[in-house]
Amino acid sequence: MSWFLWVAIALLAATLVWSLLRHRALRRRLEQYSAAVRRAADGNAPVSGLPSDVAGLEDISNAVAALNAASDFQLSTLESERARLAAVLDQMTDAVLIADPEGRVQFANPAAERFGRGQAIGRSISEVLRHHQLIQAWQRSQESGEMQIESAELPPTRQFVQLIVIPDQYAQGGTLVLVQDLTRVRRLETVRRDFVSNLSHELRTPLASLRALAETLRDGALEDPPAARRFLDQMLIEVDALSQMVAELLELSRIEAGEVTLERKPVMPLELLSSTAARMEIQAQRAGLALRVDCPPDLPQIRVDASRLEQVLVNLIHNAVKFTRPGGELSLLAEATAEGIRFAVKDTGIGIPLDDLPRIFERFYKSDRSRSGGGTGLGLSIARHLVESHGGRIWAESVEGQGSTFYFTIPLHQS
Repeated sequence: MSWFLWVAIALLAATLVWSLLRHRALRRRLEQYSAAVRRAADGNAPVSGLPSDVAGLEDISNAVAALNAASDFQLSTLESERARLAAVLDQMTDAVLIADPEGRVQFANPAAERFGRGQAIGRSISEVLRHHQLIQAWQRSQESGEMQIESAELPPTRQFVQLIVIPDQYAQGGTLVLVQDLTRVRRLETVRRDFVSNLSHELRTPLASLRALAETLRDGALEDPPAARRFLDQMLIEVDALSQMVAELLELSRIEAGEVTLERKPVMPLELLSSTAARMEIQAQRAGLALRVDCPPDLPQIRVDASRLEQVLVNLIHNAVKFTRPGGELSLLAEATAEGIRFAVKDTGIGIPLDDLPRIFERFYKSDRSRSGGGTGLGLSIARHLVESHGGRIWAESVEGQGSTFYFTIPLHQS
C-alpha cells in the first residue's frame, strides 16, 4: 500500500473525527439553546435573555431574536394601549360593566363601583343595577342578542340614568353594560323649558295690555283727549316694563357668560351701605318705610366692584320695598364672620312661603303671593350671579307674616 493511500485514509479519518466532534458540539449548543427557549416559554427565564449569533445556529438564533424583538414591541404597544384604556375607563363618569353569559360581572370601572355601591366584580348584574327597568333591558338583550337602551329614574336619589346594553361578540352570551348619568342634562332641559315658559308668560301680560290699549284707542278713545292721554301713558308704562325686562335679560346673559369684568377696589362696608341707603331713601319714604343702616365703622375693607355690589343691595331693597306694607322698616346690616363680611337686607314685610325659599333666586321665579307685585323676577337671579362672581354666596331666611332677611357674604381675601 502506497504512502498516498495511507495519507488519504488518515485525512478521511481526521475528517470523520472532526465532523463527529463538530456535530456533537452543534448538538450540545442546540440542546442548550432549546432548553433556554423552553425556560423562556415556561416563564422561568426572560425572553430578552435568549442569545443570538449562536455558533452554527446563527440563522435560527437571529430569527428568534428578531421575532422576540418584534413581540416585545407589540407587547409594549399593547400594554401602552391597555394602560391608556384603563386610564380612560378610570376617569369616565359613566359606569362600564362587562358581564359573562351567566350575568356575573367580570369587569367594572370605578364609576360602576360607585353606582353599585361597593365591589361589583363577582356580583350579578341584577345586584349591581338594582332597578327593574334596567334589569329587564339587560334580560331583553340576553334573549334577543341585540343592543338595548333604557332610561329610568332611580327613586332614592332621583337620579336619571340611561342604560345601554351591548352583546359581546367575542363572548357568547356576554354583555357590555354602560350606565350614563343624565341627571344634570335632564335638569338643564327642565330649566330651559321653565325659562321659555316663564319668559312667554312675562311677555304675554304687557303685550296683551298694549294690544288692548291700542285697540281701545283705535275704536274711538282717540276722540276723547283725556282718555287718550291716560291710555298713552299706560302704554308707555308697559313699554318701559318690556324695556326693563330686555335690559335685565341682557345683563343676566352677560353675567352668566362671564362677560362682565369686575373692577375691584378697596371699599369700607359702611361706605357701601351708606351710599346705597342714600340712593334708596326717597323710594323707601314714598312707600312709607323707614330705612336704617346698622354697620360697625371698623369693619375691614373688602376688595370688590362697589358699583356691582351696590346693584345687589339695590335689587334686594327693591324686593323688600315691594313686599313691605307702609309703616314697616328696612335695615341694611353688615358684620364680620368666618366667611368674610356678611351683608343683610332685612324687612318687616309679608315674608316668603317656606316652599318658595329654595327657588327665589331662579330666573323669573315668583311665588304666587308675589305675582301681583310686578317686576320681572330677574333681580334676585342677577344678585346671585354678582355675589358669586365675587366668590361669595347669597341666601334668604323668612317667616310668613314676620318679614324676610336676605344675606350675602363677601370673602376678605379673593383670588
